[in-house]
Amino acid sequence: MAKTKHSGSGQRADVVIGGGGFAGLALAIALRQGLGDAFKVVVADPAFGRSHTGDARASAIAAAARRLFETIGVWQAVADEAQPILDMVVTDSRLNDAMRPTYLTFAGEVAEGEPFAHMIENSALVGALTKRAQADGVELISEAVAGFEVQPDRIDVRLSGGDVISAKLLVAADGARSAIREAAGIASIGWNYDQSGIVTTVKHERDHQGRAEEHFLPAGPFAILPLKGNRSSIVWTEEKREAERIVALPDEEFHDELEKRFGLKLGEIEVAGARRAYPLGLSVARSFIGERLALVGDAAHVIHPIAGQGLNLGLRDVAALAEAIADTARLGLDVGGALALDRYQRWRRFDTMSMGVATDGLNRLFSNRSDVLRLFRDVGLGLVDRVPALKEMFVREAAGLTGDVPKLLRGEAL
Repeated sequence: MAKTKHSGSGQRADVVIGGGGFAGLALAIALRQGLGDAFKVVVADPAFGRSHTGDARASAIAAAARRLFETIGVWQAVADEAQPILDMVVTDSRLNDAMRPTYLTFAGEVAEGEPFAHMIENSALVGALTKRAQADGVELISEAVAGFEVQPDRIDVRLSGGDVISAKLLVAADGARSAIREAAGIASIGWNYDQSGIVTTVKHERDHQGRAEEHFLPAGPFAILPLKGNRSSIVWTEEKREAERIVALPDEEFHDELEKRFGLKLGEIEVAGARRAYPLGLSVARSFIGERLALVGDAAHVIHPIAGQGLNLGLRDVAALAEAIADTARLGLDVGGALALDRYQRWRRFDTMSMGVATDGLNRLFSNRSDVLRLFRDVGLGLVDRVPALKEMFVREAAGLTGDVPKLLRGEAL
């Protein structure tokens, strides 16, 4: 992991990124590789130097995002730890129903030999991104962005240790509760769901064979996502109070609740990781840009995990912003000016709003106890399952390969 670096007073950089998660590190690496050693990138995050081994979460990396990681030289370091999703099934029932009919199945390839997604544990991917950033000469500072002041030709970024870095552009990649977004006065629109996502990892007797399952229950989706070995990542949506109750149960009772939903199709199961509950909501920033400021990832938008697109949506931001900055820099223009920022916002706002509306609608359609809606959605799923062209369209959408796809997501260098 990165060690603490303290910036000197009056330090200069081209871009300062606040936040060293997936989005912040991927953007820093892409810019350094695309624009060379003369282009200085700083990433500030107080979490640098801390261990990520306590993070129980894993992420579905869509094919387009995998191409980005491969292009910037990160995927090669984690490929052996990534589990391809070879197919996916969608079921719908009540919790205590004896049968769980399958309404929709997806083949797992967007091209021959290229799965539409891989599952990987977050700690492994963040570690690989950090090492790649260090190797590429990105400066990692173990401090937070504490404030900033916009000047006509720069933005002065103040770190929590008191030092100031003068840059052309500040990027907020500091998560859903972005302090940078708040300081910029950019409001968000959205709402909290009365739901939490329970996340854990399980071991099971039998091989999952790369199959993912999304089981829709009245409280919300129960997703079983394959990991390397006889293990699966669980993303389990429940009403907020019920999620708190379940997470607080003794181990044996938690196992019983999990088994009710998981079933015995993969044999006996065993909880093999920490269990945590995360509140769920929808939030989209009213603007993805400000004066010499851009928002990416969760700082710009948070969506329901029902479609597994949250992380991938943030990486689309990264690819679009990196391309806008690189093209502007090669023209000899100001990378923090209106040309690059307006292009980025036009590229990303509509796609983000569309995905937010889609996931919100899916959550409302599937997370309810209405028999009428259940009949309607099951008929709809069955129809989609019988139309190969529709299924192919959904697979390509889930893989992030539709619309105006930035270079990095196509597997092309900047």
